[in-house]
Amino acid sequence: MNIRERQQSYKTAVAANAAMTAKTRSADAFGVSNSAKVIERGLFAFNVNFNAFSADADQLVAHCLLRFPPDDEIYFSLFIKTELPKLRERLEEMRASGTSRPRGAARDDDEESEAEDAGATEPGSGSPDGLSYTNNNKNVKGYIAQDGRLYLRNKSYWDSMPEDLSTISKPIRIDQVTFSIWPPAASARRSLLARQFVGYLGNLIGREKVHELRVWDDAGSVSPGMRRLPSSIPIGQLETAVQALGGHYPGGEVRRFHAALNFLQHKHFVILAGLSGTGKTQLAVKYARAVHGLTMEADDPFLVVCPVRPEWTDPTGLTGYFDVLSNRYSAPSFLQAVLLATAHRDSPVFVILDEMNLARVEYYFSDVLSAVETGEPLQLHTEGVPLEGSTGTAIPAQLPLPNNLFIIGTINIDETTNSVSDKVLDRAMVIDMSAVDLPGFLEKLEMREPALKDARAACEPHLLAAYNLMEPHGLGFGYRVAEEVVRYHAFAREHLGQNADDTTDQLMVQKVLVKLRGTDRQRQLLTGLHKALPLPKARKQLDKLLSDLDEFSSFQASR
Repeated sequence: MNIRERQQSYKTAVAANAAMTAKTRSADAFGVSNSAKVIERGLFAFNVNFNAFSADADQLVAHCLLRFPPDDEIYFSLFIKTELPKLRERLEEMRASGTSRPRGAARDDDEESEAEDAGATEPGSGSPDGLSYTNNNKNVKGYIAQDGRLYLRNKSYWDSMPEDLSTISKPIRIDQVTFSIWPPAASARRSLLARQFVGYLGNLIGREKVHELRVWDDAGSVSPGMRRLPSSIPIGQLETAVQALGGHYPGGEVRRFHAALNFLQHKHFVILAGLSGTGKTQLAVKYARAVHGLTMEADDPFLVVCPVRPEWTDPTGLTGYFDVLSNRYSAPSFLQAVLLATAHRDSPVFVILDEMNLARVEYYFSDVLSAVETGEPLQLHTEGVPLEGSTGTAIPAQLPLPNNLFIIGTINIDETTNSVSDKVLDRAMVIDMSAVDLPGFLEKLEMREPALKDARAACEPHLLAAYNLMEPHGLGFGYRVAEEVVRYHAFAREHLGQNADDTTDQLMVQKVLVKLRGTDRQRQLLTGLHKALPLPKARKQLDKLLSDLDEFSSFQASR
């Protein structure tokens, strides 16, 4: 769709959806030279021809356009009806003020060169507000000031609004504003500048007067495949798609995850637990992309990952708060996901709370958990009207969790995390992801990337030997470690020319043995590894740990 087609489709939508009458007169300001721009203390909205403004019009609609790089366009329309008589008076006032210049005086570039204009004068004391005007209204500039009213002049441009607005006569109140953003996209992925401008416009005119029109279909970013709920997709199709995206879950994890996430229509909440690096987050990510029919490279507007921070002690990290400094409601990514699901009811929206138990879950998640369980709305604030959000979206006082919102949490069990209370566990389906199939994973890795064949052959025996000894002691490792070992080995051999055995030895010390820690109960583990890994650097590291164990009755490789 070219720009002229976009402009016409926007105007058609305004005419169909807004309060237009048979006597509404519209004016377009879509050109590059007369398009809108933000200026100091206000907004330049339009430069349009009002010279032939019909006398019987009962409403004026000015269609405006603001461009943001690289390709965002905000179309917005100013409706003036209540104070239309004042606008007419202002037009006549400017025209009259531009007829008192001495004959022969130079004209402004905006003025027409017709012979009858030769007698126009520069307004001085004859101007009602001491400003310059021309004797026609072919080029009327409209500015919205910080008081929310429209100010008109018909000569030259302002780079900023005057500090003293009382010098400009007859400001006009705007009844309402409609807007739409191109390109059509899920609202959470729109240009930050575009969304901030919508908020700025609401600040100037009043948020209650600004309304969004759905002009263009979101087909470019929301395909038909993204408008289907997971429960409607055959499980075999999902398993195949997850595998094609690089997932390796041979223990039926995809099936269990699918069932846990969809067996209730009103609640979709699953916790993935277990060993670090076993693909918990990636299962949720790949499942969401499989449902949406997307590759790993494609942008997915309906997938939101929220990293949990250890300092969260209340719900504001998820549901936001009113920021008194910016006078806006801070909307974090979780709240944006809820708003997105609310706006796109026919599309599943997945939100992942990554490393959920870095903070005390029952502290920061209590409000959301209650809403998930009871169906009651989230209480965001107590104002009677929606507040402007930090993304430009209006934030209501209450917001129900929609049924197309799918919440997935991942938790690790180690010394850096908190235990999860029964209150949380009872309200979720918990799937353990600790089982690791290293041979199968490495085989599929080589199938996807045959160039890793030699690296896999060099590393796999040592990885399996270490894993089989470490896993019974709760010190196993997941697919992430195995893949990075193989990839590092391939890189070092190709780019550094390192010996294969030396590289493997180095990797076992750097990536695998660093996990070792314990007391005398783990002595058998250390001696077993010493026998199973015939690598000089690895054995030297194990000798040191055994020495520490003898001296201190405990050991820790990363100390």
